[in-house]
Amino acid sequence: MNDIMQTNAQKLTDTYADGWPSTLAQGFLHTVEQFPTIVASRTAGKNNTKTWAEVYIEVEQLAASLYRLGVRRGDTVAILMKNRPEFLVADLAAMCLGAAPFSLYATLPVKQIIPQLENADAKVIICEQVFLPQIIEAQQAYPNLTHIILLEGGGDSNTLDWSSMFIDVGDFNLKEQIAQIKATDLGTIIYTSGTTGPAKGVELTHSGLVELVRTNNLFLDLFSGERFICWLPLAGMAERVSSYYQGLMCGGTIAFCDDPQKVISLLPDVSPHIFFSPPRLWEKIKDVIEQRWIALREDEQAQIHHAIARNLERVELEQRGQKVPESLAKECAEYDKQWFKPLRDQIGLGADNIYITSGGAAASLDLLKFYHAIGLRLDECYGQTESCALGTRNPRDAMKIGTVGKPQTGVEFKLAPDNEILLRSPALMHQYRKQPDKTLEAKDSEGWLYTGDIGEMDTDGYVKIVGRKKDMIINSFGKNMSPVNIEAALTDAGSFIAQAVCIGDARRYNTAVLTLNSEYTLNWAKNHHIPHTDDFSSLIEDPRIYAEVEAEVNRGNESLSRVEQIKKFIIVGKEWLPGDDELTPTMKIKREIVAEKYADKIESMYE
Repeated sequence: MNDIMQTNAQKLTDTYADGWPSTLAQGFLHTVEQFPTIVASRTAGKNNTKTWAEVYIEVEQLAASLYRLGVRRGDTVAILMKNRPEFLVADLAAMCLGAAPFSLYATLPVKQIIPQLENADAKVIICEQVFLPQIIEAQQAYPNLTHIILLEGGGDSNTLDWSSMFIDVGDFNLKEQIAQIKATDLGTIIYTSGTTGPAKGVELTHSGLVELVRTNNLFLDLFSGERFICWLPLAGMAERVSSYYQGLMCGGTIAFCDDPQKVISLLPDVSPHIFFSPPRLWEKIKDVIEQRWIALREDEQAQIHHAIARNLERVELEQRGQKVPESLAKECAEYDKQWFKPLRDQIGLGADNIYITSGGAAASLDLLKFYHAIGLRLDECYGQTESCALGTRNPRDAMKIGTVGKPQTGVEFKLAPDNEILLRSPALMHQYRKQPDKTLEAKDSEGWLYTGDIGEMDTDGYVKIVGRKKDMIINSFGKNMSPVNIEAALTDAGSFIAQAVCIGDARRYNTAVLTLNSEYTLNWAKNHHIPHTDDFSSLIEDPRIYAEVEAEVNRGNESLSRVEQIKKFIIVGKEWLPGDDELTPTMKIKREIVAEKYADKIESMYE
């Protein structure tokens, strides 16, 4: 039972006992009526708090102003801002008019903003002052963008002041606007992050988004007052699912984090009940935990290492479906009480019945086992923007580490003859906006979504992702290999390698492009008295660090077949971050960009 039950929280299934709403806008209205005094949004330190009743007032005022600007049902409204409470108001105001709000990634260059505005037919954008130069430049190429609303005030006659939008609504009635929205209307457009070429606009309907929350609730068992952290880009589906839409429907509290680098420090402040991240942040949190342990006395460190080892024994037995001896279970419970429960509280992951999950890329087995050992049952999930994020999840009481779980209730799953994963559910995308040819490639006449991912299903119905169909490596001898498995072996082999990209398609042997964990590398260099400047290149070239990385590559190779093993590698710098050329805003590696950017160095490994 959640700790929030102490405040008479209401179960989401009870909230909608008489039937689920047909639109997200109706869900918002229901939340406002049922939970008006619950805090809807806030920032760090419990600042900028607004209740659901207060959010409704602002949404109605902004919606009235947007209506006066000509926004109607079926239109679109663009949003360009970091994660902040104003997003909630802006997105809901457009949605409650029957328009489809969509977000632009804050890291997008103008040349990528323009085609998205054009594709969406956006006439209105709400943005922060810092992004105004890009929008003004985009407007010159796309003059149909007639209204720019600035959060920090109007800059000139071509822009509108956000604060001026919140005026008397007059005879405008938001509830009447909500009543006109149909389940088949667009709830949002999500532009794909660009790993497979130019971004495509995924159209998601209200009924699909409601189905998403309803399906997720079957294993999350959401309550009013659930705490969420909104920190990943809201232009992507992952954050809209994990915090925004679920918080909206259950009457939760969404803490907005405008800087992803600060999310770890925000965790203790919020103590979320639901938290999602790609594997990279889970690796960083593990580093923080281990740094805490390094500061302890040697005898305490020895106790913790023993406790981890014993808990890993427990985890291995549980994973094999074997009974955990009573003596081991009791011993692990004592360790949890002494070491791990206080740790979870300190790092902000100690909420009762907390659900944490990883997705977007494969997490290493050692990373997953580590979290299970310290009492955090980190789940791996699978879904796509096109599937409205529905796909597979691990049952909370029967997680199988190394898999992405079983198909969710209501989601049909099958493997094509080449093992491509096919999904079908009521929540699938309507289409790629204005791209009927691409839509037909992705979704067949029977409603099956061709995901482009290669998968396996075991005899118990658990799914494992092998890799992207287009990324599969076929070497010059005709051997098929998954780069995902090879890369996971490398990043799992130690603490230096942050990211790995395997190269080998049509080649005689495999090589790798590597980045280094900057924090670990800098600490290691300091402890070994290796001089360095802010320029990371000096560390890349240091033979002692190269030798450590080489040792990790060799360890990784031990878990790979001979043909999969990495024969040569290059180190190109510290880890890539969102905004870098090599990474999408959702932290997925752009393989084609990596291959192109480091082409000369890659070729040198095959000379």
